[in-house]
Amino acid sequence: MLGRIMLLLAAQATTLSASNYATDAPMAPPRAVPSWADEFDGPGIDLAKWRYDTGRNKLGWFNHEKQYYGGGRVENERIARGSLILEAHKERLSAQPDWGGQAYSSGKLISRQMLGYGFYEIRAKLPCARGMWPAIWLLPDSGNWPDQGEIDIMEMVGWQPNVVHATLHSGLFNHARGTQRGAEKTVPTSCSAFHRYQLDWRPQAITIGVDGRAYMRVANDRPGGRGAWPFDRPYQLILNLAVGGDWGGAKGIDDSALPQRMTIDYVRYWRAGT
Repeated sequence: MLGRIMLLLAAQATTLSASNYATDAPMAPPRAVPSWADEFDGPGIDLAKWRYDTGRNKLGWFNHEKQYYGGGRVENERIARGSLILEAHKERLSAQPDWGGQAYSSGKLISRQMLGYGFYEIRAKLPCARGMWPAIWLLPDSGNWPDQGEIDIMEMVGWQPNVVHATLHSGLFNHARGTQRGAEKTVPTSCSAFHRYQLDWRPQAITIGVDGRAYMRVANDRPGGRGAWPFDRPYQLILNLAVGGDWGGAKGIDDSALPQRMTIDYVRYWRAGT
């Protein structure tokens, strides 16, 4: 129970942007078969690999987000044409027993397997409407945020279309202190085409990029112990499409543009050393 509470508290940590750790270097996935993957080519979401997160529907989600997560409603989370669809709608689901008064619905999945050091690649197409906040990120399943860390492989806010953000949070380096470490990159076709969002997580550094090119690198070279570098334990992978919120909704929500979707072609993970 404590771990679940801490995970929910960690959800408050969704980032604001940073551009202080930019880099430009090649990065490529290993040639080996992935250690863990989902190609989303089955008839439905594989619940042996993923779980739905609906834990804050009744109370409301953190960051003042406006969505109700469907928890298996095909309108919000489904497989179609070999891809995972997380789709946001303008709707009030008052008949749902855990409805918290939200005017929007959307989708969120969390990996059942804990994933750690290695290479990650998620091929996705993003929604660009104002008020959308898609994210691909990693959190531990227990412990206080930000002390146990957060890795944001990709975030994008619809009022700043085609700009993707990579960010790290820890006890000493986080947006609550204004010390978060990250970078951003313009991807002109992020909402009209699929792109490969990538993470290379190693003990000595975390590198994040898109389409084989790194644009953020943070080295494990700062004093502060775990306050600076808690990234030494397995995390869960999270895929979600938030609506509104402190960052995503900073310029309002364009209701006329809904529904909107994040489409994920595949998720692949190569454990370090493979």
